[in-house]
Amino acid sequence: MPEHAPQPVERELPTEESRDLIALVRDIVEREIAPRAADEEAEGRFPREIFSLLSEAGLLGLPYDSEYGGGDQPYEVYLQVLEELAAARLTVGLGVSVHSLACHALAGYGTKDQQGEHLSAMLGGGLLGAYCLSEPASGSDAASLRTKAVRDGDDWIITGTKAWITHGGVADFYTVLARTGGAGPKGITAFLVPGDAEGLSAAAPEKKMGMKGSPTAQVHFDDVRVSDARRLGEEGQGFSIALAALDAGRLGIAACSMGVAQAALDAALGYALERKQFGRPISDFQGLRFMLADMATQIEAGRSLYLAAARLRDAGKPFSKQAAMAKLFCTDAAMRVTTDAVQVLGGYGYTQDFPVERYMREAKVLQIVEGTNQIQRMVIGRHLAGPETR
Repeated sequence: MPEHAPQPVERELPTEESRDLIALVRDIVEREIAPRAADEEAEGRFPREIFSLLSEAGLLGLPYDSEYGGGDQPYEVYLQVLEELAAARLTVGLGVSVHSLACHALAGYGTKDQQGEHLSAMLGGGLLGAYCLSEPASGSDAASLRTKAVRDGDDWIITGTKAWITHGGVADFYTVLARTGGAGPKGITAFLVPGDAEGLSAAAPEKKMGMKGSPTAQVHFDDVRVSDARRLGEEGQGFSIALAALDAGRLGIAACSMGVAQAALDAALGYALERKQFGRPISDFQGLRFMLADMATQIEAGRSLYLAAARLRDAGKPFSKQAAMAKLFCTDAAMRVTTDAVQVLGGYGYTQDFPVERYMREAKVLQIVEGTNQIQRMVIGRHLAGPETR
């Protein structure tokens, strides 16, 4: 191993089981994910077989109850797994986070009968999920969604279009938020819709600047019929279910952000130790060392922030403010770190021969998904000063 090869991140893991889990993840990353990541991202290839492998290894249901095939792992551990996966390939790390988000409504609000029928297959049966909240005209203002679900006897008929759906068109199930009542957040209900439901279709994937291997598409519901047995929670409870899921999902994005940032730092440091100018490695120059120091400090700070929020969640304490802070800080830090990594490599950093340009393109979307960082500031502000008055 070259002297400058990146050392594995020192993880804060509470048990021997969790340490073995990280070792398993690192083995899968080294053998199956990292060697193919750059080529498959350039080709826009979705690695469905990797998600099947992760499911077989028990890595798609880590924070959920083992009674239904979950891993019984605290969020403190689950998020560090996400970081490891995202450092190798964001398509995989963020994909696992989205799958976990799609399972949240059933795991947290479904009945015992619903959980017994569906949850085991979702957590460890090779299935892949998607989460359908955003729409073409309602992104940050999610409570204004227009997709409708109309009662028809013991069934519901869902009509509308969801937008920006990760795994759109390849998911086996969709957690869908639809309007069943009047305007505003109290008229929204959650449903579990199978991916092969009649009337469900996906548009062509969006052409994105990054994460080209992860399909993001509009999903159309053309009179999709689902039974009332697939309604999750009470009628009108869907928006509160969605917000609870997003609090947890924001921590997933924070962890993924630190994975991408760590990968960028490792690449920049390795290059700086090898690249020589004026007869010595560029890492000897103070200007570069200060950049690397700032990058490392932002990563350590972001990692500490998301882990602190995760421990609050694991203890059953409120963590919404801390989740917004972690998402805001970690994604902004990832954008700064990846941009600086490109600068460290100079002209080479701007080419596709090195991975840092991909990390920079991928980091940008992390400031947007699971609530833009402007929304995170609004959430934090409400916790600090209360809601705005008009």
